[in-house]
Amino acid sequence: MHHLEQRLHGRDVHLRVARPFEWGMEFLGNGAGAGRPLEDIGRFNAEVLEASEGFFAPPPLPAGDFELDGERLCFPSGIASPYAANNTVHARLFEAGSGERAVIVAPHWNAPEESYVALCRLLNRAGISALRLSLPYHDRRMPAGLTRAEYMVSANIGRTIQAVRQAVQDVSRAADWLTGRGVRRVGVVGTSIGSCVSWLAFLHDERLEAGVFNMVSSYFGDVVWRGLTTSHIRRSLEPHLTLDELRRAWLTISPSAYAGRLAGIRRHALMISARYDLTFLPDLSRILFDDCERHGAGFRKAFLPCGHYTIGRAPFKYVDAWHIINFFRRVWRRR
Repeated sequence: MHHLEQRLHGRDVHLRVARPFEWGMEFLGNGAGAGRPLEDIGRFNAEVLEASEGFFAPPPLPAGDFELDGERLCFPSGIASPYAANNTVHARLFEAGSGERAVIVAPHWNAPEESYVALCRLLNRAGISALRLSLPYHDRRMPAGLTRAEYMVSANIGRTIQAVRQAVQDVSRAADWLTGRGVRRVGVVGTSIGSCVSWLAFLHDERLEAGVFNMVSSYFGDVVWRGLTTSHIRRSLEPHLTLDELRRAWLTISPSAYAGRLAGIRRHALMISARYDLTFLPDLSRILFDDCERHGAGFRKAFLPCGHYTIGRAPFKYVDAWHIINFFRRVWRRR
């Protein structure tokens, strides 16, 4: 299985651009700081962790700023990045049943625009509407000159934080729109980086009453440093930071950084991990599982006998979809 994962990763390795290391403090609103970027970003993370609700909550948006054209929804993002195309959120609505239940779908990194359509339609068959979001810097949000969503995760520390924060706020604005049109039960499902985004949204937005986190991990920096998919980014980071420094620099966007919030969570969640994952390594996933158990969050877990790439291939993608669909069926059948 590891051999197959490496072979699948190698198909597009020539397309992965190792961009130069940058602190990117300008993306955090702190300017150049005091000239000590590692200390500056440490203070930034400490401040955010003390007041993360405000960090991840988007400003209110008038209902008239959401535009639905057929099944295509667009609305302004809560974050104004320097790239105009990235600041409009694009989503595709798959409506089903009475429209009282809906799941926001957050795809994986570099997911093509037509991905997750099959999952959305399976949710529809279960009587659940689905709203598939495009993540920052993906498809219609991609700045000119890029062919991949390289600005979502890169060796630019500040821009990566801003991109993940932007994605979390996009999920909350999508929930604003859904509840504003009468959806009573809103869930979320995210895969890979979409899992990280969805987890952060789930912990900070109580309207998300159920969540599936498909391929989970604990610390953002560890995934980028140790993961197969991001090995080209590590090459840019390694001359400038140690693993411990990177973990602390990206603490704000790490699921395990908010483990203390789990004690108050009484909503339903399913965490899925791939036993042979070389990108979201199993030992990193176990840290998050342990966090949940330590804080009494009785979330369900599922373990698939595949890896990060093979989860998208038969038969594993069917097993994965079965877990996701049946989770929402069970949770919402009780209410």
